[in-house]
Amino acid sequence: MTAPAPAPALRMGTAAGRGTLLAAVLASGMVFLDSTVVNVALPKLGEDLGANVADLQWTVNGYLLMLAAFVLLGGALGDRFGRRKIFLIGVVWFTVASVLCGVSQGTGWLIAARFLQGAGGALLTPGSLSVLQASFHPDDRGRAIGAWAGLSGVSTALGPFIGGWLIDALSWRWIFFLNLPLAVLVLLAALRWVPESRDENASRTERPSRTRRRFDVAGALLGALALAGVTYALIDAPVRGFGSVPVLVAALLGVLAAVAFVLLERRRGDAAMLPTGLFGSRLFSVLNIFTVVVYAALGGFTFFFAVYLQNVVEWSAFRTGIALLPMTVLLLIGSARAGALSARIGPRLPLTIGPVVAAAGLLLLRGVGPGASYWTDVLPGVLLFGLGLTLVVAPLTASVLAAVEDRFSGVASGFNNAASRAGGLLAVAALPLLVGLSGEGYAQKDELTDAFRGSMVWCAGLLLAGAVLALVLVHRPPRSAPPSQPCHSMPAATPPAQPR
Repeated sequence: MTAPAPAPALRMGTAAGRGTLLAAVLASGMVFLDSTVVNVALPKLGEDLGANVADLQWTVNGYLLMLAAFVLLGGALGDRFGRRKIFLIGVVWFTVASVLCGVSQGTGWLIAARFLQGAGGALLTPGSLSVLQASFHPDDRGRAIGAWAGLSGVSTALGPFIGGWLIDALSWRWIFFLNLPLAVLVLLAALRWVPESRDENASRTERPSRTRRRFDVAGALLGALALAGVTYALIDAPVRGFGSVPVLVAALLGVLAAVAFVLLERRRGDAAMLPTGLFGSRLFSVLNIFTVVVYAALGGFTFFFAVYLQNVVEWSAFRTGIALLPMTVLLLIGSARAGALSARIGPRLPLTIGPVVAAAGLLLLRGVGPGASYWTDVLPGVLLFGLGLTLVVAPLTASVLAAVEDRFSGVASGFNNAASRAGGLLAVAALPLLVGLSGEGYAQKDELTDAFRGSMVWCAGLLLAGAVLALVLVHRPPRSAPPSQPCHSMPAATPPAQPR
């Protein structure tokens, strides 16, 4: 088999370089837009489709589940079969699923389409960065990735703002239809300018060595089954009861799949999708637990807050989107500075203080009620929460990468990305159960108010637990790592770093 010619080394000042960057930015912007703006749309789509709380949970979690479970597999597919090819397949897949979301005639249809959309995002997300990494000349690669991070962050920041306007002016369906013209631009740019590239070791036909990367479909499926089983049990328990057969079977299936996943990855060693030897680093293990805890608080907050502002405080979707904008702006302008601070003083202090500040913001927001003023009641809490996250995101990313050997940096950032999504997934599944919200309760002001206030206490508690974890167990990584862009999908910051 003849190996393809090496991909050309693109330069930033050329038409091909600009076109490749445009394709990557717009594609990642679609994925991150649909990770954030759907929370703002939940009240309207719930009213339109007659959804209950479980339906809203699955609308969010179906997407997160597929992204968390298959993002590493998406990166491996690109390495083996061609990064541009898998990137283009992901764009088309994601766009078709977006249209299916927009034309949904019931909650079952919408949830199924969201699962498909998440699967397309898992193909698309790794490719949006890996094509830059593989295509640009080494002298321009840093500038290209920096521009991608900044521009994608801006597109993510505008998501709730534009989405809120579309929801109020037209319909919640247009937050999904918006992806169609964006996808057309991505496809035209990618077909015209993005060069093909692949990992020649991954694509060889001969038997791979133990250190060469495997195509771990079984690991990805077991990981997805584990998350799906636990998520289903948590969401369905308020309706069926903890002792019901479907809930018990789902929980047991999730636990068994998780155990099987660990055993499979351990047997495959360094060739696994997730080499378990990474967890020989105590710091890597602690930082990923910290990630799950902190991003669970973030996921719980964003799920409840957008619904609460619209259904209880009676704000429009547009005003709700604007309410979250300061948090996004803080993350965009402050993450690099927080990363530089962490490089000088170590990650322990930022990872301890950040969650405490964010928790204080949530406790302030707990008091928001009908007739609330944005400037005096909402903005202070949002600013504190955003400031706390800003102190956390970049130091966490840099520390995760510095806690493992360089050859594992791609899989380490990919796993940390998946851990952040899993934290949000589990929070959205568990919090309504913990605060007693089910059925049509999200449309009842008194019931939703009690649930919101209880959820803010739970989320603040998670953040404080993360602060204690960082204070006691986080230390300076054994080798320095340059401040990096955040590797998580947040309502704002920058897009995730991808497995290489």
